[in-house]
Amino acid sequence: MNKPLSLIVILLSISVLSCVPASKYRELQNASRQNMMDRDDYKTENLTLSMQNRETATRIAALEAEMTRTKQDIALAEIERNKAREELNTISDRYYALQNAQEDLVRGNLTETKKLLAELQAAQDNLRQKEDIMRQLEHSMDLRKISLDELNLELEKKNARMAELEKVLDTQKKIVEDLKMKVSEALMGFENKGLTVTNRDGKVYLSLDEKLLFKSASWDIDANGRNALKKLAAVLERNPGIQITIEGHTDNVPYRPGSGNLSDNWDLSVKRATTVVRTLLEGSKINPSRLTASGRGEFVPVETGDTPEARQKNRRTEIILTPDLTELYNLINQH
Repeated sequence: MNKPLSLIVILLSISVLSCVPASKYRELQNASRQNMMDRDDYKTENLTLSMQNRETATRIAALEAEMTRTKQDIALAEIERNKAREELNTISDRYYALQNAQEDLVRGNLTETKKLLAELQAAQDNLRQKEDIMRQLEHSMDLRKISLDELNLELEKKNARMAELEKVLDTQKKIVEDLKMKVSEALMGFENKGLTVTNRDGKVYLSLDEKLLFKSASWDIDANGRNALKKLAAVLERNPGIQITIEGHTDNVPYRPGSGNLSDNWDLSVKRATTVVRTLLEGSKINPSRLTASGRGEFVPVETGDTPEARQKNRRTEIILTPDLTELYNLINQH
């Protein structure tokens, strides 16, 4: 660019920026900070959900272990009861035999009769003891069966809740996968020209290299980038439940403002994000409340090396598509 033309660009930039009130700039900063807080909230909510799923799984494992121990105790109690029953039958037979012998010897030897009576009394005492033991065992078995029923009920509730959570999570995952497929199909011609589409953390991420949208140190979108954003806007119009976050990113080379230009990489990244927002809204039916613009400057790099290649990868714009998680949050709050 020759010096007269550079001077004209600088003068035009001074004229434009001098018309932007300080309050508008502060609003952009506040919007950026609010977007970062919202992203932190999303991460916190996803972390809470993951912790609750792990706690539920741990509780289910503990319940299943308790059920196993209870079943083993019941089996042992049944063995004790059967053994006591056999001993009871043996003692009963002995008792009746002694009783018959006693009747035969009533008129016989008095000493033998007293001996038989003592044996009969001992047999009766032993019989009562065995009956008491058997009643205690049966009572213990009843209590353990009640405990097992309660554990089964609690386990069924936990399994039902896990099934509900898994169903909602599967639905969310399918929504994200379908959305990624739709976006990839709409932008198929751009994926080898600086565009990548991925999904992670329950969201769809579009990363657009600087060369696809902007010239170096500029926030004006060229025709090719505008075409890509219009195709994306058409997909977003047909999916009104998706929240849209636009993040501007720069490399770590300090921005060199001219007189009246942007101050630094923060300003440049925010300006690029708001330009993308306006381009998506231009001529579309997307509700503006669905969009959030923010600038991250050079502080969230995808490459940490200080090389031209790394800096090129870090100069990007990310569009983050988040599905509606209201159903999932409501399910968590119900429990």
